[in-house]
Amino acid sequence: MAEKVMTLRLPEAQAQALETVAEVEGLPVVEVVRLAVAEYIDTRRRDPSFQERLQASMDRVNRAMDNLRWPGTGSGHS
Repeated sequence: MAEKVMTLRLPEAQAQALETVAEVEGLPVVEVVRLAVAEYIDTRRRDPSFQERLQASMDRVNRAMDNLRWPGTGSGHS
């Protein structure tokens, strides 16, 4: 699996809390961040309100893509 390198900026107090949690759990900070992100994404996936907003966003993007296609080159509206 490919990985993407990202930079994370946190307020000092939050960074210290993160480091403390990682130390107590015996995990690297990066692993605690990965776990937290995975949990957040899973929570969003199970949220019906988020799913509705996601679908609306996808619909807007699809309409925009349809509007950008050359006539006769796809499923765009004629």
